Amino acid sequence: MPTITEAYVDSLAPNAGAIKNGRDLIKKNSFPVLNESPDATLLFGECNGSGKEPYRCSVDFVNEASPVFRCSCPSRQFPCKHALGLLYARAMGSPFTPAEVPQDIADKRDKAEKREEKKKDAAESEGNAPAAKRKVNKSALVKKFASQLEGLRLLEKLVLQLVQSGLGSVDKKTVQMIEEQAKQLGNHFIPGVQAKLRAFVHTMQTEGDREAIYSQAMEQLLLMHSLVKKGVSYLEKRMENPELPMETGTSLEEQLGHAWQLAELREYGRAQSGAELLQLSFLSYADAARGEYVDAGWWVDLSDGTVRSTRHLRPFRAARALKEEDTVRAVVRTEELFVYPGEVNARVRWETATQREAGEADYSKVKAAAAASYADVVKQVKNIIKNPLADKTPVMLVAFRSIDKTADGLCLRDAQGKLLPVTDLKTNGSATSALIALLDEKDLRDQAALVMFSHRLDDNRLSVQLMSIVTDSRFIRLLY
Repeated sequence: MPTITEAYVDSLAPNAGAIKNGRDLIKKNSFPVLNESPDATLLFGECNGSGKEPYRCSVDFVNEASPVFRCSCPSRQFPCKHALGLLYARAMGSPFTPAEVPQDIADKRDKAEKREEKKKDAAESEGNAPAAKRKVNKSALVKKFASQLEGLRLLEKLVLQLVQSGLGSVDKKTVQMIEEQAKQLGNHFIPGVQAKLRAFVHTMQTEGDREAIYSQAMEQLLLMHSLVKKGVSYLEKRMENPELPMETGTSLEEQLGHAWQLAELREYGRAQSGAELLQLSFLSYADAARGEYVDAGWWVDLSDGTVRSTRHLRPFRAARALKEEDTVRAVVRTEELFVYPGEVNARVRWETATQREAGEADYSKVKAAAAASYADVVKQVKNIIKNPLADKTPVMLVAFRSIDKTADGLCLRDAQGKLLPVTDLKTNGSATSALIALLDEKDLRDQAALVMFSHRLDDNRLSVQLMSIVTDSRFIRLLY
């Protein structure tokens, strides 16, 4: 059984409401019976509800990486508040009485074990057989590529028209026309491109400083133009030879709208075992152009210091039915880590994982991985943002000698005295600079920081937003 902390239970809850309801059960002393199996793999108990009979709930850790939640309540939420309450009871120190595993749970364990044995036998049989190459339906692929190319060329014409006529000529009627074009792109299997055109429409409909809006809109037009050029070249090659491997060196496939399957990532060698990740920052926001909530996390791989990212998407229409991701404070040990194609801060995903508490050895690894020279980091970031399709706000781990106040505001200073201006990015809507004044002086000397870079068009300079600070004994989340 893992170490059950309140933060661990929070991470299992589907949303903030479930966290509150689960905790409220403890405040109301709703658990008259709390039990634990002799081998400490099962927590089970009874929770008072609205009916005469209490709800019987349990959390089974026979597979620590994938706990099984059971409850007799009719809730469609998973895990329900009763199972969460059971875990909160453990995390908050409530006494659990040793008791034998109930027969119904023992029977369910037996059935689950037999299913796993069958899967294992099937996997071993497949492993002994030569790997079968995936069949490619060439005619279907060629038709798809032709439709995608048609959509990209429609977008290219639209972008050129907008550039030639100028953004100042875009009125409500033009915006409506562009919206119709975006709907048409939905018929061409390029949802990523369609989303970028919708983002442009959203920008042009925004009220405020027109100069700033036009600057953002021009960047979006440049992005779409580059995506068209690279997309057309790539798809034409695949039309000539449908058996060519998919592009995995960049995020081009994903930007066109391809949803990578885990089997594909395995096939292309983008799965690794036994990774340990520590989340240093987290942000939830609404993407109006795509019509979805985004739960974004930034993690450091403790084996080599690489900064990874996670992105959990919840469409507006289905947000209530989907689990809302939250901050994770423990070290996550993944059984298998899938790494999506990308240029920087590659997105990762895992199916099963365990957690352990982070300690000083982990913080030391993070600090050791931080880039010491700002000159080298700035050069690397400039090379990244030169690519029109790359993320314009890369996240990096940097060391700092001090955080100082200057005439221009806060700055990070490295060991050579080089400075990185600190700012608050408008794109994420969360300010962190003001929090620096609340920290101890020791936290502002000889530490490491996770920062998000941005390119300031007004003076052509790079600046950073502080996301977290890592010391020898803890990490301090500023963006969480």
